[in-house]
Amino acid sequence: MSQDNLIKLECTVCKSLNYRSSKNKKILKDRLELKKFCEKCRKHQMHKETK
Repeated sequence: MSQDNLIKLECTVCKSLNYRSSKNKKILKDRLELKKFCEKCRKHQMHKETK
C-alpha cells in the first residue's frame, strides 16, 4: 500500500482511531464513511475518514 492512499477511520461517537484503510483518491473525492465495530463503544458505529 502506498502511503498517500492510506486513510484513518475515526469513530463518530467516542472519537477513537480504530482502523486504517486505503482508497483511490482519484475516484472517491469525498470523505469515506463506513459502519464498523468500535472496540471502545463495543458496538457497530459510523466511522469517518480523518486527515
